[in-house]
Amino acid sequence: MKKLFHPVTITLLVLCILIVLPLLLKRPEPILTDAQLREQALSTTMKPVPKTYEALLKVVDNPENPLSKEKIALGKTLFFDTRLSRDKSISCASCHNLEEGGDDNLPTAIGFHGGANPFHLNSPTVLNAALAKTQFWNGRAKDVEEQAGGPVQAPFEMNMTPKEIEKRLNADRKLTEQFKQIFGTEKITFENVRKAIGAYERTLLTRGAYDRFLEGDDNAISAAAKRGMTLFLTRGCKGCHGGMSVGGQSMQKFPLRRYLSEYIGLWFEPNIRLKESPFPFVNVGGFLGKDDAQIFRVPILRNVTKTAPYFHNGSVDKIEEVVRIMSKYQVGEEFNKEQIADVVEFLKTLEGELVAY
Repeated sequence: MKKLFHPVTITLLVLCILIVLPLLLKRPEPILTDAQLREQALSTTMKPVPKTYEALLKVVDNPENPLSKEKIALGKTLFFDTRLSRDKSISCASCHNLEEGGDDNLPTAIGFHGGANPFHLNSPTVLNAALAKTQFWNGRAKDVEEQAGGPVQAPFEMNMTPKEIEKRLNADRKLTEQFKQIFGTEKITFENVRKAIGAYERTLLTRGAYDRFLEGDDNAISAAAKRGMTLFLTRGCKGCHGGMSVGGQSMQKFPLRRYLSEYIGLWFEPNIRLKESPFPFVNVGGFLGKDDAQIFRVPILRNVTKTAPYFHNGSVDKIEEVVRIMSKYQVGEEFNKEQIADVVEFLKTLEGELVAY
């Protein structure tokens, strides 16, 4: 029996549907006034970062580790203290440069003796991390206090043990006295080291043009940034990237979608293999998130334009490509070049300076 349709004909038909249908269904760009745009953000959880220490306490204070000026100052000292690493060459600040987005701008974290993270994991920013509900890419730490104890013990990062840290720091009489005054203990404990560092990290919040816009300054961001913010709020981006930190509030599956068009080549070359990577980029390191289920903590977008390369394994260099990937595979509506440019302009407004609390 003669075939009614040649495989090439079917392929061309499918391609036409994939190309034309999205154009027919394309939604018109919404137009919002500055007041409406601001209200859309503020009516959710997207609030400006507080300006004062008193307001900060209402947002980030931890009942299990109450903040004080003295504890914060001690935590800052420890954050930059290389004695927390085995060869005294690495501090927390080594991978979390506060002047460069709060990370190290490397595809994978490099630690003790130049060792790389075995899963090729990118260092998340420490800036605004206290606003997140979990820490690390797989969300395994509940807060910055718990997170602070991880890198110092990892053999490929700072390569120390709690006992070794306690022994080293207790040899410093001045430091021991500081801990005694703040925590009321005769000896420095690893738990209190974590708490001090965590207290300092809770103050590492940044403010910028985005915050000023939310507070009523219509001229704080450009027209392009407002268009990008409109897309961000109306196309579903805020569903995951919410909160004061614009991210870090939930664990999400990535990617959410795959497309038939990615496999069309199989019809012509049936012997080629499907993409080995479960991601829309190379699966360097093989990390698959929480429980190996491709579930990741949603990244914080404040200062994101300063934290390249992107994604958990640093496989994407350009922020524009990140926006394209996220719009296609998470939102389900691939943005065009103009839309991507506008969203990037909005993301630039999330850059900010540390608040002097």
